[in-house]
Amino acid sequence: MEIARLAIIAVIVLFGIPLAAVVGGILLAMLKTLKSGQSRAERDHQAEETGLIQEIHDGLVRMEGRIDALETLLADRDGKAAGKKADGGEE
Repeated sequence: MEIARLAIIAVIVLFGIPLAAVVGGILLAMLKTLKSGQSRAERDHQAEETGLIQEIHDGLVRMEGRIDALETLLADRDGKAAGKKADGGEE
């Protein structure tokens, strides 16, 4: 009988302490999240900034494509001009 009680206490302690630690950790995480939460105005401001940054990024991506196209056009034009000079020099 005494061994059974001792075993029950051992199981409770063995599983109870880690369970209490996990529950305490979860409660602390929830408290930290609630305490450090942003106000609605801060979230709106951050969302607006994020949108502006995304617009800037999209504009830069489009500009990069345009620059690549212009570089291709200039390279083609320079290549044709060099080809005409080479053809003209042989005549």
